[in-house]
Amino acid sequence: MLIHPWDTASEAEWRPWLAVRDFGQLIASGRDRDLPVVVPTHFLFDGDTTVRVHLARPNPIWAALAENPNVLLAVVDDYDYVPAAWGGTDVPTSYYAAVHLVCTAVVIDDPAAKADLLTRQLAHFEPPGGRTDVSEEVDADRRQLPGIRGLELTVRDVQAKFKYGGNKSPEVRARIAEHLSERAGPHDAAAREHLLSRGSAD
Repeated sequence: MLIHPWDTASEAEWRPWLAVRDFGQLIASGRDRDLPVVVPTHFLFDGDTTVRVHLARPNPIWAALAENPNVLLAVVDDYDYVPAAWGGTDVPTSYYAAVHLVCTAVVIDDPAAKADLLTRQLAHFEPPGGRTDVSEEVDADRRQLPGIRGLELTVRDVQAKFKYGGNKSPEVRARIAEHLSERAGPHDAAAREHLLSRGSAD
């Protein structure tokens, strides 16, 4: 991912952004493959260095992980289209936030460990009053646990990009922000907030 200096997201920016997101694409390159395996998936990030995922046993990612445990978890959100005229140029642009977590994957097959992983995930995803506890001691759980495998990803590196006109003057950013307010599209409010927080490279 190309990251210009003015688009670089600091740890103080990307950590709270990622903390409220839980869906991305898990990418495993394997070895000597024509294409990597890309899996859209929910995930649970502990806010520090660990990401937890569970996937169906037939998923093609397992063969790629057996070849190479290095993976990339890519998360993109708050994306927007900025017409050329808004920036006073002949070239339109895209605004977006992207965080790539470079990780080492460990496969979890132990039933008790899988139950613990699922319990952690359900505690995050389930609404209040929903089921959160999973146990290999429960018959229904014991029968279903073999159908999944868990993944614990240890984060080794982070690439974070917040592309929101950080190289533009305050005047241009303010003008684009006004247009975003007027358009009021699905991602315009979030993009506007990022835009106004970015510094100028001038």
